[in-house]
Amino acid sequence: MIEQIDAQISNLETAKALLNGAVTKSGPGRPKKSASVSIPAGPKSAKRVLSAEAKEKMAAAQKKRWAKVRRAAKKAAKAAAAETAA
Repeated sequence: MIEQIDAQISNLETAKALLNGAVTKSGPGRPKKSASVSIPAGPKSAKRVLSAEAKEKMAAAQKKRWAKVRRAAKKAAKAAAAETAA
């Protein structure tokens, strides 16, 4: 009894999708835009601008991160050289 109801529900959902114009089989790739979805036309937000001081702070922090990576790589290379030499 429940299986028959599930089968009918499945058939009705398929019919509803066909009536609404939805595609039941999807192919590879990104689906196409549907006509029913609309993007609200609102004012564009102003572009965010960083101060020179903020840019300098970010640059210094990035240089510090890369220095840490280089130190770790140099230390690993030194350790590997010591193992092969011994």
